[in-house]
Amino acid sequence: MTWDTIFLLVNYWAFASWIALAFLPRGPKILAVILYAGVFVLCLAYTVMIVGFLSGGIDPGGPGGGDFTTLAGVMKLFDSPGGATLGWTHYLAFDLFTGMWIARDADQKGFSRIVQFPFLFLTLMVGPVGLLAWLIVRERRARAQAKA
Repeated sequence: MTWDTIFLLVNYWAFASWIALAFLPRGPKILAVILYAGVFVLCLAYTVMIVGFLSGGIDPGGPGGGDFTTLAGVMKLFDSPGGATLGWTHYLAFDLFTGMWIARDADQKGFSRIVQFPFLFLTLMVGPVGLLAWLIVRERRARAQAKA
C-alpha cells in the first residue's frame, strides 16, 4: 500500500467520524462508535506507523528517521511521505478526540448543535483554534452552571 493511499484512508476515516459527530444523534452508542471506530483506529494506525519507523520495519519512503528533540530532526521526519502521513494521522486523531470533547461538553452545557457546528468545524480544520474558541465561549456558561 502506498503512502498516498494510507494518507487518503486516514483522511476519509477521520472525515466520516467528523460527519457522524456533527450530524448524527449523540447517544452513547454513536459516541462509542466515534471513539472506538474513529479515534481508536486513527491512534492504532499512528502507533503501527511510529513503531514501524522506530524499529526499522516500515520504510517512511524518504530520509525520515529524525529525532523529536530538535526542529531539524522533526523536519527530517516530515520530509518523507511516511513521516508526513504519520504527523497528519497524529493531528487527525487528536483533533477528532478534541472535537468529541467539545461536542459532549457543549451538549452538557445546553448549547444547540447550530452553535456547536462552527467550533467543531474550526477544530477539524485548525484544531487548536477551534479548541481555543470553544474554551472562551464555554466559560460563561460553565461558571453559571457551577453557581447553580
